[in-house]
Amino acid sequence: MRKINYGIGLLALILALAGCAKPEIRNAENKGENIVCFGDSITFGYGANTGEDYPANLRHMVKLPVINAGVDGDTTFLALERLDDDVLAKDPRLVIVEFCGNDFLKKIPREDTVKNLSRIIDRIQEKGAMVALVDISSGMFFKEYRRDFKKLAREKKAIFVPSVLSRIITNPAMKSDFFHPNEKGYKLVAGRVYKAIAPYIGAK
Repeated sequence: MRKINYGIGLLALILALAGCAKPEIRNAENKGENIVCFGDSITFGYGANTGEDYPANLRHMVKLPVINAGVDGDTTFLALERLDDDVLAKDPRLVIVEFCGNDFLKKIPREDTVKNLSRIIDRIQEKGAMVALVDISSGMFFKEYRRDFKKLAREKKAIFVPSVLSRIITNPAMKSDFFHPNEKGYKLVAGRVYKAIAPYIGAK
């Protein structure tokens, strides 16, 4: 009986350790110079002052330079149009991709959003950079996108950043309007992004 219990315990330990291993990420060994935050108003920092957006907060947490390539109102279609100039030309080591809110508001089918994001990820990875895909869901809010984004990140071997707006969307003290974070909210977003990317880019 002791041998059986020991065997079960050993198996449980092996499984636990395997669960703690960080997932394999494509281009993890690349030598790009910058982190590029590529997104819409959440990345741009709508609702906060200059220097209070999440990329600005992230700059204090990492060694690499951080570029804010967020554009208020951007859809995934518009993102594809500016991908070369705003991202690929910036010698990225890691690109943090955050889109879907405006696609939803403009009634762009979710399937098209996922397809566009897949193309964006492919082109970034072909350039040699890592990708982190940001999920802006919170609870039931955007839960369908959360499922699709998590699957896409797994298929593409990209970092998945889950539910960055959790406990922000429902907390007036963290928001500047019905949807966008304020200074406090963006600090929380930056911390969640950092937690996901830290194993791959290192801390300051």
